[in-house]
Amino acid sequence: MKKLFSSLLVLIVFLFFHTNNTQAAEGAVERIQGADRFEVAVNISNKGWLDGTNTVVLVNYNAYADALAATPLAYQLNAPILLTHSNQLTNTTKIELQRLKPQNVIVIGGEGSVSGKVFHSIQSLGVPNVRRIGGLNRYEVAYLIAKELPATEKVIMAYGQNFPDALAIAPFAARNGYPILLTDTADLPTKTREALAARKPKESIVVGGEGSVSANVFRQLPSPIRIGGKDRYEVAANIVQTLNLNTNKAFVATGLTFADALTGSVLAAKEDAPILLTGPNSLPDIINNLISEKGIYTFTILGGYGSVSQNVIRQTGGPLAGLKIVVDAGHGGTDPGASGFGLAEKEVVLDVAKRVQVKLAAAGAAVLMTREDDVYPSLTDRIDFANNSKADSFISIHANAAESSSASGSETYWNSQYFGEESKALAKHIQDQLVNALETRDRGVKEANFLVIKNTVMPSVLVELAFITNSQDAQKLADPIYREKSAVAIFHGIVNSYNKK
Repeated sequence: MKKLFSSLLVLIVFLFFHTNNTQAAEGAVERIQGADRFEVAVNISNKGWLDGTNTVVLVNYNAYADALAATPLAYQLNAPILLTHSNQLTNTTKIELQRLKPQNVIVIGGEGSVSGKVFHSIQSLGVPNVRRIGGLNRYEVAYLIAKELPATEKVIMAYGQNFPDALAIAPFAARNGYPILLTDTADLPTKTREALAARKPKESIVVGGEGSVSANVFRQLPSPIRIGGKDRYEVAANIVQTLNLNTNKAFVATGLTFADALTGSVLAAKEDAPILLTGPNSLPDIINNLISEKGIYTFTILGGYGSVSQNVIRQTGGPLAGLKIVVDAGHGGTDPGASGFGLAEKEVVLDVAKRVQVKLAAAGAAVLMTREDDVYPSLTDRIDFANNSKADSFISIHANAAESSSASGSETYWNSQYFGEESKALAKHIQDQLVNALETRDRGVKEANFLVIKNTVMPSVLVELAFITNSQDAQKLADPIYREKSAVAIFHGIVNSYNKK
C-alpha cells in the first residue's frame, strides 16, 4: 500500500453559488435569482426542467389567491410554474415556453387573473393544448384543482386571504398528492365544503393559528391536526418539525412576497426539501434555531438580494464556522498513485477532494487545499503546509490498492503521535459515513504511521475510499455519483466529529 501525497495551497472562504442552472451539492449554498420575479421563475424552470417538459402551469404574478393551490397539481404533472401579467405574456416567459416546448399549458385563474389575450399568446407559440382552471373565487379554483388530484386520505387546509402558510406547506402537500383547500378565518366557504364532501378525506392538516383558521372552522374538518405558530416564520418552522420533513437541504424564500416561494415550491418538492421563510435582511430566530437543530447546511436561495440578502445567508452560520481544515488529495503530477480498470488514483482523489472542499466551505470552514491541479508536492511540503497554517484538522484522501483483486472495501487511518483520541474519533465518524454511503466492505478504523498523519500536529486522518484494483470498488470510484457520495460522507463525518465535541 504505497502512499505518496500532493499539493498547492489555496484558502477558500465561505463559498456561495450565485448561478441559475448549477445543481447544488450537499453542503453548499446556491441562489436562483433574476432581474424580476418572471426571470426568477424562468431560472427555476431552467434548473428543474433543463430538458423541457410536457406541461407548464401559468399563473398571474400578482394574484396569489388563485395560485396557492397550484403546487400539488404542478408537481403531479412535473410542470414548472411560470408567471404572467394579467393582459400580457412577458417576453421572458414567452422565451422559456419556447424552450420547454410543452404540449400543454394550464392557466390557473379566471379571466380577471389571466386574460384571454394571454391565452391566445400561448396558443400562438404553437402549444397544442391550452386550458384554464378558473372559478368565481379562490375557493372554487382550489376546489377545481383538487378535482384533478387523485383520492387521498388527507387534505391540507390553509387560510385563503394570505399566502405564507399555504406556500410553506406546498412542497409537502405536493410530494404526498394532498390538495390544498382554502378557508376564511371564521367560516368554511361553500366550495371548500363541496371539495371535502367530494373527496371524503379521513384527516385534515390545518396550517396556521386560530387567527388564520378559527376553532369553529377547525371543528368542522375531518380529524384535524393544527400546525400553528405566532407568525408565518414559526408556522414554516413548525411544519418541518411536526411533519418531520427531510432536512438534508432547504429552500429559503422571503416571507413578505409570494412569487419566489410559489415558483420554487415545485422544485423544492422535486428535491424533497422544505421551504423556510425569512425576512429580507434578517433570518428569524425560529428559523435560525431550526437550521441549527436540524443541522441544515445545504440551501437554495429563491430570489435576488433584495428578497433575501447575503446577511441572511451569513446568519445561517454553519456547523464548521471558524474552523480551518486542510484537504489533501493524495499523489498527483509525476506520481499517479495506484491504478486499475483505467483509473488513476491521483485523478479520482482530486475530484473527491474538490467536492469535499465545496461542502466544507459552504458549512463555514476555511478550507486549505494541498493541491487543486495535477501537481506533486512532497510529503514534507504537505506536512509543513498543514502545520504552518495552524489547521484544526487534516484530511488526506486516497484510493487503495492490493496485489489481489479480491481485496475490497473502505478504511480510515489515524495516528496517536498528536491528538490521538481526536484523530481516532474523526476517523471513526468518517469511516461510518463512508461505508454507509458507498455500501463497501467495512475494513475498519486503523492506526498507522503514514507520515502525513503522523507528523501533522492536529487531528489527522487518511481515508482510503475503496480499492482501485477491485472491479466492483473501481466501478464506484469511476462513477461521479459515488464520488459525490464519498465527498458527502467525508463531509458529514467531519461535521459529526465536531458536533460531538
